[in-house]
Amino acid sequence: MKKILLLIITTMSITASAQQVLSPDSLWKLGRVSPLGISTDGKNIVYKVATPSVEENKSNSKFYTIPVTGGNPTEIQELQTKELLKDKNVSPDGRFILSSEEVKTEKVLGKDFYPELDKSEAQIYDGLDYRHWDTWNNGTHNHVFYAINKGAKARPIDIMKDEPFDAPQKPFGGDEDYIWSPDSKKIIYVCKKKFGTAYAVSTNTDLYEYNIETKTTKNLTENNPGYDTNPTFSPGGYLTWLQMKRDGYEADKNDIIVRFMEVDYNLTSNWDGSVESFKWSPDGTKVYFIAAIDGTLQLFEVNFPGVKRIAMSVKQISSGDFDVHDIVGFSGDNIIVTRTDMNHASEIYAFNHKKKSFTQLTKTNDDFYSTLSLPKYERRYVTTTDNKKMLVWVILPPNFDKTKQYPTLLYCQGGPQSPLTQFYSFRWNFSLMASQGYIVVAPNRRGMYGHGRAWNEQISKDWGGQVMDDYLSAIDDVSKESYVDKARLGCVGASYGGYSVFYLAGIHKNRFKTFIAHDGVFNTQSMFGTTEEVFFNNWDFGGAYWEKENEAAQKSYNQFNPINFVDQWNTPILIVQGGKDFRVPIGQSQEAFQAAQLRGIKSRLLYLPEENHWVLKPQNGMVWQREFYKWLKETL
Repeated sequence: MKKILLLIITTMSITASAQQVLSPDSLWKLGRVSPLGISTDGKNIVYKVATPSVEENKSNSKFYTIPVTGGNPTEIQELQTKELLKDKNVSPDGRFILSSEEVKTEKVLGKDFYPELDKSEAQIYDGLDYRHWDTWNNGTHNHVFYAINKGAKARPIDIMKDEPFDAPQKPFGGDEDYIWSPDSKKIIYVCKKKFGTAYAVSTNTDLYEYNIETKTTKNLTENNPGYDTNPTFSPGGYLTWLQMKRDGYEADKNDIIVRFMEVDYNLTSNWDGSVESFKWSPDGTKVYFIAAIDGTLQLFEVNFPGVKRIAMSVKQISSGDFDVHDIVGFSGDNIIVTRTDMNHASEIYAFNHKKKSFTQLTKTNDDFYSTLSLPKYERRYVTTTDNKKMLVWVILPPNFDKTKQYPTLLYCQGGPQSPLTQFYSFRWNFSLMASQGYIVVAPNRRGMYGHGRAWNEQISKDWGGQVMDDYLSAIDDVSKESYVDKARLGCVGASYGGYSVFYLAGIHKNRFKTFIAHDGVFNTQSMFGTTEEVFFNNWDFGGAYWEKENEAAQKSYNQFNPINFVDQWNTPILIVQGGKDFRVPIGQSQEAFQAAQLRGIKSRLLYLPEENHWVLKPQNGMVWQREFYKWLKETL
């Protein structure tokens, strides 16, 4: 009898444990896996796990190795990672090493011009690009240096001496922006050699080659006016990189270019997609790459024609409702990658490209997930107002019961040209939203990668057009289901998603009961006047607001300007803004909050003074989560 009672109690305990759901607190305790590479002996994967500490308001990192065949991880010290991995910054012949650091190249500060006024806080600019992302230009730029390797006292040489340009590129460039040539005689680096206003209106980065013997530099991609990024060399020694064709268009089709016998081959020119990242196969016959397709990120391969002039052919080699991210490296028939889905944070997997199967290698968060009752997500295809088929992800709460009714959120993706896939965000987390009892409707509206170039490009110069119909088509279609509480619909989003929230607030015709907008564009005219990457608004708005004869521009600043529909606002709205967001500056949220308050609409401003376009500090992240769900409970 005691054994039976113990069995019953144990079973009840396990069942109760499995009924837990994801919470904001537990989300911020998950380990965040980042692969660092495969060890030089090819036997181990080296990776980092960063775990946020809300109490310390920072992330703490640990380092591990795990065999490429799987097994238990071994913790190592950070210093050991450098011993295990090949240093790509050391020249192939071992003589030199590359690095980068900031160098003062311009007079900007008051004390630069007037040294005797050393307590001055003045900043003086003669052109745009006076601030970028979350940092003001203080006259310093990133430069690439090389030095004799291993202990020599020779001073590092600045290969960009006195140039007011950045390599690595700001704000996100790292040492992927510079590499050695196979013969160790040249350094290839990415740079946009423009400054001031010219820098702010252009996306024209180029690949430059610095010869360490002659001390001369030449532009390798002078004929291409758009982005040239991510340089690498194939196993056969052929320069390879990613390229966009059009200047000013940051979301242009991204293609893989190989320079072979002085001719540039576009390996993906005839394929209707855009490359995220790539890596050569060890034998140099193929390039593997990641790209969006039908609401996911998948692995593709393209053969390299080489001297045989074989026809180039792109093939998708992985499929499923998940996202493939980093291509870490290769081990036999396996490609080592990371993978996520809407319910699981990133882990490292081995993908057998012959068997087309995945094996999970790291299991950092598996024990935690095993205690949860997780949401389910479904594909739904909705017919749009222009008779196209649109993928809509629908995420259902844990233990979903179709006989009940649930409050439902329309999620508006940022970008505006970005894929809405099986990503796992630590802020806009669909699994967390659903676990709090909300159905989430996430449409792959116009502007999304993975549905062909025409679908992706249709959003430019049409921010308030077809895409708004796409949003409403999605929520109206899902709302036909009996389990959707049509009296409790909300709409949430950030960046362009925040713009979408502001715009829909004026045209939704009482569909929604509440709105949440994070760092959203509220006034397209003042946005054009204060954002730092002017090329983006030039392209997506069609030009400047003073171009009265420019039909596309005038549409953006009038018909598609959320500020012109505030008289129709009648719904509670939470507005979130980062103080250091220069992409969508603080004035956008201030204008929106002021309008809502003066119109007597229930509204709240969550201001994060030290955050940029994202929320990075753990305690700010927790405040964000708590205010997000607090607002939904109050208003939905």
